Amino acid sequence: MKKLAITEILSALFLSGIILTAGCESKRSLSQGFLQGTISIGPICPVETIPPDPACQPTAETYKAYPVSVYTTDGKNKITQLNPSLDGSFKSELPSGRYLIVLEKKSGNVGGSNLPVEVTITSNDNTFLSINIDTGIR
Repeated sequence: MKKLAITEILSALFLSGIILTAGCESKRSLSQGFLQGTISIGPICPVETIPPDPACQPTAETYKAYPVSVYTTDGKNKITQLNPSLDGSFKSELPSGRYLIVLEKKSGNVGGSNLPVEVTITSNDNTFLSINIDTGIR
């Protein structure tokens, strides 16, 4: 009888632990959201053609040369850097809240961009952002 009672108590504790852990996990995932979209960089070559010349398409090095980062709204704390795929698409999981998206490149040869911009990440939702970077090449 004592052995059965101990087994029942341990089973009850084990199940309670699973339920509590599952509840914490769902709260954590609900407080997260996603920032996703595309980064377009161009022109890469002085003369663009139709169809585009493959040599004039952004590469991994192009995206590294124009880093885009996520900061707290005061601009003091960098949260993450966006890492787009070769087609310019990105998706980054962030805690719910407001953020400042910034083009890190401060060089004078950038023709312009639609950054910085403030975005709001909502729990368990996607926030879409299209980032356009003009290289200034003419």
